Amino acid sequence: MEETQVKTAHPKGLWVLFGTEMWERFNFYGMRALLTLFLVNSLLMKEEDASLIYGGFLGLCYLTPMLGGFIADRFFGNRNCILLGGLMMAVGQLLLFTSASVFGSDLKFATIIMYCGLGVIVFGNGFFKPNISSMVGSLYPKQEKTKLDTAFTIFYMGINIGAFLGQSICPLLGDVVDRGGVRDIHAFKWGFLAASVAMLLGTLLFYILKNKYVVSPEGRPLGGLPSKNVAEDFEEGEAQKASFSNKALIGAGIAFVILGFFFHYVVGQNLIYTLIYSSGLALAGLIISDSSLTKIERDRIFVIYIVSFFIIFFWAAFEQAGSSLTFIANNQTDRNFFGWQMPPSMVQIFNGLFVVVLAVPFSVLWDYLRAKSKEPISPVKLAIGLVMITVSFFMIATQVSYIGTSGLLLVKWLILLYFLNTCAELCLSPIGLSLVGKLSPKRFASLLFGVFFLSNASGYALGGTLGSILPPTGDKYKAAEKVNIDLESILENKTVANGAELFALAKLQIAKIDKEKSKEFNLDVEKKIETIAEIKSQKELAAKTNIKFVNNFTAKDTTFTVKELEVIKEKNIVTVSYPKFVGFVIHNLYEFFMVFVILTGLAALVLFALTPVLKRMMHGVR
Repeated sequence: MEETQVKTAHPKGLWVLFGTEMWERFNFYGMRALLTLFLVNSLLMKEEDASLIYGGFLGLCYLTPMLGGFIADRFFGNRNCILLGGLMMAVGQLLLFTSASVFGSDLKFATIIMYCGLGVIVFGNGFFKPNISSMVGSLYPKQEKTKLDTAFTIFYMGINIGAFLGQSICPLLGDVVDRGGVRDIHAFKWGFLAASVAMLLGTLLFYILKNKYVVSPEGRPLGGLPSKNVAEDFEEGEAQKASFSNKALIGAGIAFVILGFFFHYVVGQNLIYTLIYSSGLALAGLIISDSSLTKIERDRIFVIYIVSFFIIFFWAAFEQAGSSLTFIANNQTDRNFFGWQMPPSMVQIFNGLFVVVLAVPFSVLWDYLRAKSKEPISPVKLAIGLVMITVSFFMIATQVSYIGTSGLLLVKWLILLYFLNTCAELCLSPIGLSLVGKLSPKRFASLLFGVFFLSNASGYALGGTLGSILPPTGDKYKAAEKVNIDLESILENKTVANGAELFALAKLQIAKIDKEKSKEFNLDVEKKIETIAEIKSQKELAAKTNIKFVNNFTAKDTTFTVKELEVIKEKNIVTVSYPKFVGFVIHNLYEFFMVFVILTGLAALVLFALTPVLKRMMHGVR
């Protein structure tokens, strides 16, 4: 009886990795909840730019795991990369804390520090993310690999306990809104500091317990230096080292350059998004060129690639949580939750809460279906996840169609959306991680986890692009109305805005500025608008610190002459228009959400159709 219990229980190392990942996700999701609101309210960025930065940042966070996986597999080992990545992310959060502390006195310096902080977090995440995931799969002997779906679901619960804590504590400390609805834009720093402390706790936990519990079924420490791997770690007949020819390496480099030109100049992606898409595809091609791969290994890797492609559309929709859905929660939602006005950044908390509640039931469900021989194969589970997120966005699209430009969305609909998204996530994300763990040749384990995370990276990049096409929300219409501008009439081309109105709309971050045309006519429109924003920030800081405000700017720095306003109008330097996506104009929130319904719905249908082919290519792995 006792022996059977030992064999059926999950190894203690799973709980060490569970706790380490929990604190890391506290750090990451806590910061994520605050990031776009910090960029818009403290660093005075446009919502469109904040969405692009958010998508690019998250995309890079899931691109660098390929680099971290490669370095771990070839040089440092999983353990050292986890420790290095954890420390780097803690430092990155401290840099965000610094940025949020100094922005009132020097906006440009604070912005530079912010970018440095995000950069350090990006590389830290790259070292941490693929290595801790690959170690989960290494805890189990070959005969217990069927437990991996359950193990990764438990592991995923740790991720979301951390997310729940981070999305609770960091917004409570950092997104402080008084009863009058006024946000304390200087409080964001405390949320970033809490995230840094959480990351240090997770790193310390792993450092203390790794040697005792994070071990192989035979008791050997896992994730050490690659040179110390032993033959027993590999399956019988499996190659222990990748074999890339010089021709393959050169081909991957050429492919990267060609793809880079295509995505940047043909598709029109920015440099960060171009890097994400092109490097991922080039690396995927390099792995499949390895001459040591058998036919079965190559087929299984192709399954990982195909599944990863469809997951892109899931994450593009899911990660609207930190950008467009946060802006909607902030600008056009009644956040009254049982008499309490919830901070907008905290609405995301329900995703983590629902995962904590539902992870075990989903794990039990898969075990029950497996015992009855009715468990669907992993690609079917992933397709079900895509269907569920399609349903969630169709539901929210229907609700926003009723409220128009002036009504408020009830927070219960966002909560329901996060519930459905969570069910979709539990059908997709832990199952995808498990699938990679089961299909990957061991010599490529960390690297293929990195490639899988590329689907997250590409999804986040696409999500950032889609988040930037959010049409004007209710607050924009109200702000325009306060300065006697009929924004809807201007957007619908029923009336034409004069120069003064265009400038007012630009100050309200509704109008778009053509920087090149502005320079052509010696009009630095953006500079003048930034100066107005900076004066406003300095006034607020002076009022809160009881320091006399001194205006060092002249009228010339903040105003335009009548002639300049006429040039702005005639040359279309400042324009007001609805956003567009692949040639379609997005007029309202209903059309915005229907973009996600169409993308995820089509992805689900195609993946369902491909499942018989994928089942054959998996060669017996479910």
